[in-house]
Amino acid sequence: MSIRRRRFCPACGGRFTTYERVQLRDLVVVKTNGKREDFDRDKLERSIRISMQKRPIDPERIDQMISGIVRRLESMGETDISSKKIGEIVMEALARIDTVAYVRFASVYKNFQAADDFEDFVHELRPMTPGED
Repeated sequence: MSIRRRRFCPACGGRFTTYERVQLRDLVVVKTNGKREDFDRDKLERSIRISMQKRPIDPERIDQMISGIVRRLESMGETDISSKKIGEIVMEALARIDTVAYVRFASVYKNFQAADDFEDFVHELRPMTPGED
């Protein structure tokens, strides 16, 4: 997924690590208001990690999920991708890994305004049991 390199600074003598990733193409995110901005993997990673905060998920699994999302976006064949499509892909990936993280992400993505919004969303997640409406 990435190449880890140990580096040396000749000026101060310090050693540090850099990580390099292959980027297939430059992606542009098209927001719902029409604004366009360069795709930022770090921004995607931050939002996913926030939704997974304090969840019992291995950090390596999170990294694999993020890399998988980025690969999927890059392999779509388009350079312009709507923020809505990115959100759907992220929610799909989170739903497979952790329901709580999925609901957390959805609360921001779907802009929940009240407790009823959470209740309706969680109700949709639960399978219907016999005798339930």
